[in-house]
Parts: sequence; C-alpha cells; structure tokens
Amino acid sequence: MAFRKAVKGTVLIGGGAIATVFGLSQFSQYRNKHGTLYVEAAEPVPVPMKNHFPTREQQLQTLQSTSEFDVLVIGGGATGCGCALDAATRGLKTALLERDDFSSGTSSRSTKLIHGGVRYLQKAIMKLDFEQYKMVKEALRERANLLEIAPHLSAPLPIMLPVYKWWQLPYYWIGIKMYDLVAGNHCLKSSYVLSKSRALEFFPMLRKEKLVGAIVYYDGQHNDARMNLAIALTAARYGAATANYTEVLRLLKSTDPRSGRPRVCGARCRDVLTGQEFDVKAKCVINATGPFTDSVRKMDDQEVPNICQPSAGVHIVMPGYYSPDNMGLLDPATSDGRVIFFLPWEKMTIAGTTDSPTDVTSHPIPTEEDVNFILSEVRNYLNCDVEVRRGDVLAAWSGIRPLVTDPNSKDTQSICRNHIVTVSDSGLVTIAGGKWTTYRSMAQDTIDTAIQTHGLKAGSSRTVGLQLEGAQFWSPTLYIRLVQDYGLESEVAQHLASTYGDKAFEVAKIAQVTGKRWPIVGKRLVSEFPYIEAEVVYGVKEYARTAVDMISRRTRLAFLNVQAAEEALPRIVDIMGKELNWNEQKKKEELEAAKKFLYYEMGYKVKSDQLTDRSEITLVPADIERYKKRFHMFDKEKKGFITIVDVQRVLESISVQIDENTLHDILNEVDLNKNGQVELNEFLQLMSAIQKGRVSGSRLAVLMKTAEENLGRRVVIPVDRSGGGL
Repeated sequence: MAFRKAVKGTVLIGGGAIATVFGLSQFSQYRNKHGTLYVEAAEPVPVPMKNHFPTREQQLQTLQSTSEFDVLVIGGGATGCGCALDAATRGLKTALLERDDFSSGTSSRSTKLIHGGVRYLQKAIMKLDFEQYKMVKEALRERANLLEIAPHLSAPLPIMLPVYKWWQLPYYWIGIKMYDLVAGNHCLKSSYVLSKSRALEFFPMLRKEKLVGAIVYYDGQHNDARMNLAIALTAARYGAATANYTEVLRLLKSTDPRSGRPRVCGARCRDVLTGQEFDVKAKCVINATGPFTDSVRKMDDQEVPNICQPSAGVHIVMPGYYSPDNMGLLDPATSDGRVIFFLPWEKMTIAGTTDSPTDVTSHPIPTEEDVNFILSEVRNYLNCDVEVRRGDVLAAWSGIRPLVTDPNSKDTQSICRNHIVTVSDSGLVTIAGGKWTTYRSMAQDTIDTAIQTHGLKAGSSRTVGLQLEGAQFWSPTLYIRLVQDYGLESEVAQHLASTYGDKAFEVAKIAQVTGKRWPIVGKRLVSEFPYIEAEVVYGVKEYARTAVDMISRRTRLAFLNVQAAEEALPRIVDIMGKELNWNEQKKKEELEAAKKFLYYEMGYKVKSDQLTDRSEITLVPADIERYKKRFHMFDKEKKGFITIVDVQRVLESISVQIDENTLHDILNEVDLNKNGQVELNEFLQLMSAIQKGRVSGSRLAVLMKTAEENLGRRVVIPVDRSGGGL
C-alpha cells in the first residue's frame, strides 16, 4: 500500500511538473520570439584573425603604448577571457589584465563538466522559479555551443544515476526527461533507463545489493584550464592585448565634464615578474574577478556592500580503474544533501564536489575532512569488492565558487549561481556569479551593458559558433596524421590532438628525437603520462611563465598525480630556464615554489599527513615480526635503519641495478624525519598505513617485498609508481 501511494504520488507530482515545464518552455519560446532574451550573431567578425598571437612582451608594450582602450577587463578566468573575446570580435579596442596566470583560480578547479544543472532544474520545478528555469535553459544552450566551438577540448559524457528504491525510478526518470525536454534541439542524446544487469554491465564497480536499475543522461565534459586558455589565446589572435602576471594596484578616475562626477577611466598596473608599473586607460573597465569581485569593487568605493559569498568545492582524483572509461556516476542525494559526481577524466577518476562557506584566498587548500567525506560517499555506491583506499587519492584540490547572494545569507548550499551585471556610479561594470558553462552568455551580457552605459560603438555579439584556438581544422582522426607524419606514440598523439587541436602539429614539429626505433620523436616528462618535453617549450609560447603554470594549466599533471608532477618538475624547470633565460637561483626558486604549490594546494600535504613520525602502528605481533624480518634482510648490521647503500647491496646480490637518484627518491618517500635513512619504526609505520589503506603504491614496500620473495635468483623489480597515490 505504501509503495502504491509513493508511486501514485510520484506520478502525480511528475505529471504536474512535466506540465509546468512544458508551459514554461512554451512561455520561454514566446518570449524569445517577441523579446530579446538571446541574440545569435549572424554577422562576420569585423576584425581579422592573426596567424600568430603576440608574445607577452609585445602585449605589455601594446598595453603601455595605447593611449586609450575601449574596454579594459580585469580577470583572466573563463568569464574575463570571454569578455575580452566578445569585445575584441565586435571591433572594440580591448585589454585584459590577470594578476596570476590565465585560469589560475576557480576556472581550472571545476568538476570538468559542461552542464545545465540537473539539481537547479529540480529547484526550478519544485519552487516554480522561472528565473532558475531560464538559467538552466541558457546553460543547456551554451553547453551545445561550447561543444561545437571547441570539439577537441570537450565531448558528451553519459552519466549514470543508479536507483536503489523502486519508487525512485519513475521520479528520477521524469526529472531527467524534463532535463532533455528543456534542452530541446540542444539535447546531446536522449536519456534512457537501464535494467540492473545492464547497469552493472556498463558500470561493473557499482554496488549490486538492492540495485533496481539506473538512468543514464548526457552532459558535456571538458579540459577546463585548457578551455580557458583557448579563449584567452583566441582573444589575443583577434587583437586583444592580454597579459597574465599583471596586477591591478588601483583604479584610475577622472571627472566627467558633463556631470562633474568621478568616472573610472583605467587602472594602475604592475608587471608581477619585473615590478614595472604603468597605467592602462580605458573608456570602460570591467570587473570579472570571480571570488575577488568585491575587492575590486572596493577599489572603486570602499563603502559598497558585498555581493558575493564564496563557497569552497573540493575534488579528489583517483586511479582510472575506479570508473569505466566513458561513463560517469551521479549521487543525487549524499548523506548531507549535497550532490557528488564520480567521473572519468584524462584516464583518471574525479570525485566531488563539496560545498561549504569559505574565506576568499588565492591559494585554497583541500582539507582532510572534505577528502574523507568524498571517499565515504564513493564507498556507498561502489561494490564491496572494490576497496576504496585513502592511499589511492592521487591529487586533491579546492576551488572557490563566486556565488551571488544576499550579504546576510549564510547557507551557500541554497544559493543559485545566477549571474548579475552591475554598473557603479563611477561606471565600473561588474560581472559576478554564474557558472563555467555560461561564460559566453555572461560575457555577452557584460559587453552589451558596457556598450549601452559607456556609449561605445559596436554591433551585436559574434561569439556564438566562433571556433576557439585549435578547433578550425581539428577532426577525431587528426592524431593518426601525427603518428604517421612525425612518429609519435599513439597515446601521445591522441593527447596532443585533444589538447591543442590543429595546433598539435606545431608541438610535434619541435618534439625532440628519442633515439629509439619507436617512438621516433616525443620524450615523455614522466613515463605513465603522455605529456612530452616539447609541450614545455610550446607552453612558454602560450604565456606560461612559472613551473606551476606548466604542471597545472598547460599540462594537467598536478591535477592528475602530484607525485608524477613533482617527478617531472626538475626537467620542466630546466627547459623553461633555457626558454626564459633563468639563472640557477631563479630555477631553484621556481622548483621550490612549485613544490610548495603541490604540497598545499594539490593535496600533497594531506598525503604526508597519512604517514608521519607520529603515525600509530596498529600491526598485530605476527605482522610486526614478519616485517622486522624483511627489514633486517636489508639491515644486516642491525643498525636499526637502512640507507641507499644497504638497498643497493641487496639488489646487487640478486643482480638488479637501480640508479642512485631513483633509490634516493624511493627512500625519501618513507624517510619521515628526513635524515637520509629509513628507520625500523618508520618502516613499520609505513606497513601499518598500507594495511589501513591510508598509503598505497609505496615503491619501497614493493621493492623490499619482491626482493625478499626472489632473493637468490635474478628478477626485475618494478620501481614505477603503481595506481596508488596519496
């Protein structure tokens, strides 16, 4: 009886909801026909596209030598770069300043989804909120556009919603079908229902107990930092003077001769890399700084109330075997009401995100509490045969969402990410809120407002359907030409094609010869990832100026595996040093800065916290004796510790050679007090942490176990990192 009532209620609610959505959809179409909610630009771009984008030095020279720009954009995230591209392609003289690197903030730390927002549609229907409905519809329209203008960086992704209660099946089915309905002709692929057996066939890691079936729907996925960079580079090709590492110190103001009021007319800037200061004048200044929106607004007016409330979202990366290659998972109702995605990305698995109030900072740090919350939710949906280990976290990061809210509101989880465009009394245009997917329409609204309020002469937006950097001649089979023409590994060629699009040939041309029969060119930075040394050289051309730029945004190593990123750093710094003429002191500073970034911002700290000199040893006596015996096999002299010399001696006895630098790195992973040796207690702490799942993929543990098992005969001992991580 209870089941029948539940289903009946669900059908009634769902039927009413479908009717509501249909009505809203019809009303929206009427408004689109009779109003101007959305304008598609059919006119060609009035400015030519440059064959090569200028160097950073040339861009800085343009910023300093131009008497006045039409538009000055502050902020090099997705929205800021979108504003620069929109303005430049309308023929406006455009400048963009970013105090860090392009996409260094929130825009590189997303869930990597291009989506309308299933949960926002649910809120729109349940609360009959037409504004929220419009936001979802706009996002779905922008999703389709983004997949079209950068097909090399984005693709549709099926996402499974597992169902464990019968009454939820029609409820979720109706909701997902409404998502398809709202997308209209922008629907990527129609959603569908899977039986229990089919769901497990697609997602074999899924928890089987009580599984009823699943619903699969489609959203988009992209490489967020590279997408942001593609927007910035495209803006530069259309004539925008864009400069990263250029900080705004204060806003410039002049007196309006007509009204007598002060008007914002530019900004005092500083080249962060050289310390040089200069002024950039502009008819209109746009504040597109995401979480830092209010700090720029207060440069204009100290008394202005805050309009943004920052919210932190933490993600973790796990080995690729935790998810299928081409299907994600959505947990629509976590233990605390949040939504968790579990998605394949770059052959790894992303899980997230959290949603909690935070302070604004340039260096957000993931917390152990958030990491464990995500792991706990993942365990709820995966088969008990799959042991979800804390040690399998390869990277973790926190991003700050710039949510628009009432300054008195404290509940960030109920805030909708609608965007707003405001103009201050002195003419500062601010774009705040919104989401990655809608960056283009946000930019369009912003430039429309700038044109209207500042009397700029320009036509309508030209960015719908405007292809981004690398998209023009890209095709799904482009990588085959890279393999055939240059002798690249297939995996490397696919990576280059999906990262640089048709510009992949420029990277391949500068790739070094390997000296091997195959591949002919393309030396990898680390063995298990397809990033090659030529990308570092090309990354400098793409305005990369620090080692952090290279490991986190030109390549995505830091987001995929922090240990691999650290391993690649010395070579990256050497190559960048040659390209940028760094001296030894500068190279040392870059190396230390990048390691600090990995330690605090990318989860290395929470890795080291799993194994410290205070870690508890929880081994049973039999295990302690077994591991002591293994340890003493290396510590023949009963010193109580082992060194590189001890390990080399054992390896030589079984005819195995490992270079000294590699051995140093292997021991350093376990050397908790950093005294150049691994003590018995440290080894027992390691083995205890491995047993508890807090540490995995320890090369020393694998090496010592293999040596013990194979002592006396010739073997090959693996020293590469395993799928385990932090």
